[in-house]
Amino acid sequence: MANAQASTSKVGTVLKVTSGNFMEMFDFFLFGFYASYISKTFFPSGDEFASLMLTFMTFGAGFLMRPLGAIFLGAYVDRVGRRQGLIVTLALMALGTVLIAFVPGFDSIGYAAPLLVLIGRLLQGFSAGVELGGVSVYLSEIATPGHKGFYVSWQSGSQQVAIIFAAALGYALNIWMAPAEISAWGWRIPFIIGCLIVPVLFVIRRSLEETPEFLQRKHKPNAKEIFSSMLKNWRLVIAGVMLVAMTTVSFYLITVYTPTFGKNVLKLTTVDALIVTLCVGVSNFIWLPIMGALSDRIGRRPILLTFCILTVLTAYPALSWLVANPSFERMLGVELWLSFLYASYNGAMVVALTEVMPVSVRTAGFALAYSLATAIFGGFTPAIATFLIQYTGDKAAPGLWMSFAAICGLIATLVLYRKNARPAIE
Repeated sequence: MANAQASTSKVGTVLKVTSGNFMEMFDFFLFGFYASYISKTFFPSGDEFASLMLTFMTFGAGFLMRPLGAIFLGAYVDRVGRRQGLIVTLALMALGTVLIAFVPGFDSIGYAAPLLVLIGRLLQGFSAGVELGGVSVYLSEIATPGHKGFYVSWQSGSQQVAIIFAAALGYALNIWMAPAEISAWGWRIPFIIGCLIVPVLFVIRRSLEETPEFLQRKHKPNAKEIFSSMLKNWRLVIAGVMLVAMTTVSFYLITVYTPTFGKNVLKLTTVDALIVTLCVGVSNFIWLPIMGALSDRIGRRPILLTFCILTVLTAYPALSWLVANPSFERMLGVELWLSFLYASYNGAMVVALTEVMPVSVRTAGFALAYSLATAIFGGFTPAIATFLIQYTGDKAAPGLWMSFAAICGLIATLVLYRKNARPAIE
């Protein structure tokens, strides 16, 4: 009976912490999902490519704030606790989302509109810089022995629910509203929904308990000690950045960029592209916990190596096959394959990153490596993909970017899991 109650309590805790992560990531992803509409509202231009690039650069700018969020908020979380830190990140994300949801368009307030949207995006990025690290570390510290991979995979799993929810909302908008209405104001509806859910999530996060592992720690490092540890372990942070590169590039390519790729590049309908995105989210959600659990059984290294190599060999050929004769069926098949590659790798990668970081600065270390990777690689993936297609004339060029990220992940795995190396570095 006691075991059943403990199990139920664990499930409830996982749901509480990941529900907040779902909302934060939902708000964060919306900007990329509705990029074509946002570009017309806040970045009007006679050149569609220039307008879209400005929008994606603003999307990417949020990622430039993530390393700062990782350093300062990560240090805060490692000092005061996981629970309090997760409440702060939710507040910052909510403020950024409110700005984007309600700022009038360029036609109404001129250049103040894109400036305010940029500020909102920077606030979101500052918050997200530590959100993933905080949630991942929390889950790793409450996990039962031998099941860390499975537990931590639900951090990424909650992101997939956010993708599914955002895509479903986009699909519903396209069914219920005319394209002109969506372009004029309908795209704001998902952002407003995100704002309305935030109070509920504040109540949920306030009910979280601090992790026993954190409470048992006798020494809580101050900011100076945390920053010193990060400098001392700079090689580890760089290896972590390369490890995450494969995850973050793949994720933003197959989710955030997919609606734009399907509509603007492949010339499929918006509904088709959103259905594919929704299916990708479902696929990711299924594979992540499976591969997280498998990594608990056979180790992180074999999974990381296998899926890096598969990505290097197949990402570009798969997209080349798709663009040769674009169709909904081909796009769905290719995106589901890329989803399998991403989710399988990520199921092992996230927990691996929590394990290789020094325990005393686990949140800051994880968040810094993850946020630097998203700032350097993932966050600008939609912009890079748009640029590569425009200037190479090759619609499959984003596959080369994904393959490059997989090479980074391959090198990092070999370095971090070299023979006789310890899995964690103190």
